[in-house]
Amino acid sequence: MICSPRPSGAAGAADAPQGSAAEVLRVALRLGLSSFGGPLAHIGYFERTYVRERHWLSAESYAALLALCHVLPGPTSSQLGFLIGLQRAGWRGALAAWAGFTLPSALLLFGAALLAARLQGTAALALLAGLKLVAVAVVAQAVWTMGRRLCTDAATWLIALGAAALLLLLGGSRAQLAVLAGAALAGALCCRPLAASAAAAIRVQRAGWPALMAFALLLLGFACLSWLSPHSPLALAAIFYNAGALVFGGGHVVLPLLRDALVPTGWVSDDAFLGGYGLAQAMPGPLFAVAAYLGAVALPTAATLGAALALLCIFLPGLLLAVAGASLWQRLARAARLRAALAGINAAVVGILAAALYDPLWTSAVRDGADVAIAAAAFLVLQSRRGGPLAAVILCVVCSLLRALR
Repeated sequence: MICSPRPSGAAGAADAPQGSAAEVLRVALRLGLSSFGGPLAHIGYFERTYVRERHWLSAESYAALLALCHVLPGPTSSQLGFLIGLQRAGWRGALAAWAGFTLPSALLLFGAALLAARLQGTAALALLAGLKLVAVAVVAQAVWTMGRRLCTDAATWLIALGAAALLLLLGGSRAQLAVLAGAALAGALCCRPLAASAAAAIRVQRAGWPALMAFALLLLGFACLSWLSPHSPLALAAIFYNAGALVFGGGHVVLPLLRDALVPTGWVSDDAFLGGYGLAQAMPGPLFAVAAYLGAVALPTAATLGAALALLCIFLPGLLLAVAGASLWQRLARAARLRAALAGINAAVVGILAAALYDPLWTSAVRDGADVAIAAAAFLVLQSRRGGPLAAVILCVVCSLLRALR
């Protein structure tokens, strides 16, 4: 819950850049080590830390930055932290905020990828099966939560159901992009516009257009390089850059796009992909940090290079768009048709997640009634006030190991 705004004078003082990059890094690192629960929980952690405890920005400024990050593709919580760091301590503060929040989970997942290559036998298979059931429960909860929040009338529900049906029929990342484009058009024509919010507190006019140009040039450049060298580190970088550039809705929605790009082309196996995604649920920090795991698995002979490329490339487009958006948001937020198109995109995101919940998650992870019961129990743990992703991971892994060892 965002607290009541402080007086305007206090807000102005809090919104002025007045900190150091070292200070930002310390606070972001603490959040990166303790922020379990995914992007929705991260927003709560950030509000408590940056607004109520440290008074780095006002409640109005926080709400405006949050609204901006919600409508951009990419990892919402990472973009929000990056912009808060930018406001607090300039560009060094922005990089410190991203590094502190991201690197703990990225390093843990990188270590897990190196360890996974050495695991063999029944216990390893049971561990993998448990992690896949975690992914089922987590995405089911995301569909439930986001559906209630983003599908609020008949038009948005129809868009969500249509998106799910089309993706199950057509499949593939290209179909996902076409569905999002169609949802934007349907939203502009049929949906109520999202509520307009205040302009973002950070205005970086000098950097806004260069950031937008860099985003577009890198998108085009990576596409060309991956076409010239289809199974090289640059092609792997292009996959993760495209995912970061084109995914609306945060970490859960990146699942189907990355799987369609990595699994059929032979970069990683389906089991390794879903196991890494399940493992990421037990980590603090952003879900996009799973890129470190996938990059290391995709380039086993150069795991460090693969992890670094994947991690940087999946976050970079979202951060560039955050900088551009902070410059342009005041004007864009006034366009009612654009806000209606965003309502359609948000609804389609629910459909994309629902399709991914069935294929590949359910079809590859659930083998019998016992698996259904374990996934359902994990879902209830996630829904409970005292539960959370870590508890769901422990439940699924322990149950899978007990089944395998009996």
